Amino acid sequence: MTESELLGRITVRADVFGGKPIIRDMRIAVEHVLAMLAAGDAPDTILSEYPALEPEDVQACLLFAHRAIAGEQVHERLASR
Repeated sequence: MTESELLGRITVRADVFGGKPIIRDMRIAVEHVLAMLAAGDAPDTILSEYPALEPEDVQACLLFAHRAIAGEQVHERLASR
Protein backbone atom coordinates (compact mmCIF):
# COMPACT_ATOMS: atom_id res chain seq x y z
CA MET A 1 0.00 0.00 0.00
CA THR A 2 1.40 3.41 -0.94
CA GLU A 3 1.82 6.26 1.52
CA SER A 4 -0.96 8.12 -0.26
CA GLU A 5 -3.29 5.14 0.13
CA LEU A 6 -2.39 4.83 3.81
CA LEU A 7 -3.04 8.52 4.46
CA GLY A 8 -6.34 8.13 2.63
CA ARG A 9 -7.47 5.96 5.54
CA ILE A 10 -7.22 8.98 7.85
CA THR A 11 -10.18 11.34 7.64
CA VAL A 12 -11.30 14.48 9.40
CA ARG A 13 -14.93 15.21 10.16
CA ALA A 14 -15.98 18.33 12.02
CA ASP A 15 -18.81 16.38 13.69
CA VAL A 16 -16.55 13.64 15.09
CA PHE A 17 -14.19 14.36 17.99
CA GLY A 18 -14.14 18.07 17.20
CA GLY A 19 -12.47 17.53 13.84
CA LYS A 20 -9.56 15.42 15.10
CA PRO A 21 -8.15 12.89 12.62
CA ILE A 22 -10.00 9.58 12.70
CA ILE A 23 -9.58 6.23 10.99
CA ARG A 24 -11.78 5.47 7.97
CA ASP A 25 -14.66 7.63 9.21
CA MET A 26 -15.03 5.44 12.31
CA ARG A 27 -15.15 6.89 15.78
CA ILE A 28 -11.58 5.78 16.46
CA ALA A 29 -9.16 8.69 16.77
CA VAL A 30 -5.65 8.50 15.39
CA GLU A 31 -4.37 9.93 18.67
CA HIS A 32 -6.01 7.05 20.58
CA VAL A 33 -4.20 4.42 18.52
CA LEU A 34 -0.93 6.33 18.89
CA ALA A 35 -1.44 6.57 22.66
CA MET A 36 -1.97 2.82 22.86
CA LEU A 37 1.23 2.22 20.90
CA ALA A 38 3.11 4.69 23.10
CA ALA A 39 1.82 2.89 26.19
CA GLY A 40 3.41 -0.30 24.91
CA ASP A 41 0.44 -2.03 23.34
CA ALA A 42 1.41 -4.17 20.37
CA PRO A 43 -0.43 -3.63 17.09
CA ASP A 44 -1.94 -7.12 17.44
CA THR A 45 -3.41 -6.12 20.81
CA ILE A 46 -4.97 -2.99 19.31
CA LEU A 47 -6.38 -5.00 16.42
CA SER A 48 -7.91 -7.55 18.79
CA GLU A 49 -9.47 -4.82 20.95
CA TYR A 50 -10.83 -3.00 17.89
CA PRO A 51 -11.88 -5.70 15.40
CA ALA A 52 -13.01 -3.10 12.84
CA LEU A 53 -9.40 -1.93 12.49
CA GLU A 54 -7.03 -3.42 9.94
CA PRO A 55 -3.23 -3.62 10.16
CA GLU A 56 -2.98 -0.88 7.53
CA ASP A 57 -4.95 1.44 9.84
CA VAL A 58 -2.26 1.18 12.52
CA GLN A 59 0.40 1.76 9.87
CA ALA A 60 -1.57 4.79 8.63
CA CYS A 61 -1.61 6.26 12.14
CA LEU A 62 2.17 5.90 12.40
CA LEU A 63 2.68 7.46 8.98
CA PHE A 64 0.34 10.32 9.90
CA ALA A 65 2.32 10.94 13.10
CA HIS A 66 5.62 10.83 11.23
CA ARG A 67 4.41 13.31 8.63
CA ALA A 68 2.98 15.62 11.29
CA ILE A 69 6.22 15.58 13.32
CA ALA A 70 8.22 16.21 10.15
CA GLY A 71 6.29 19.45 9.81
CA GLU A 72 4.18 18.50 6.83
CA GLN A 73 0.67 19.93 6.58
CA VAL A 74 -1.03 16.55 6.77
CA HIS A 75 -4.44 17.94 7.73
CA GLU A 76 -4.74 20.03 4.60
CA ARG A 77 -4.31 16.95 2.42
CA LEU A 78 -6.98 14.94 4.19
CA ALA A 79 -10.48 14.98 2.83
CA SER A 80 -12.80 16.70 5.28
CA ARG A 81 -16.27 15.29 5.40
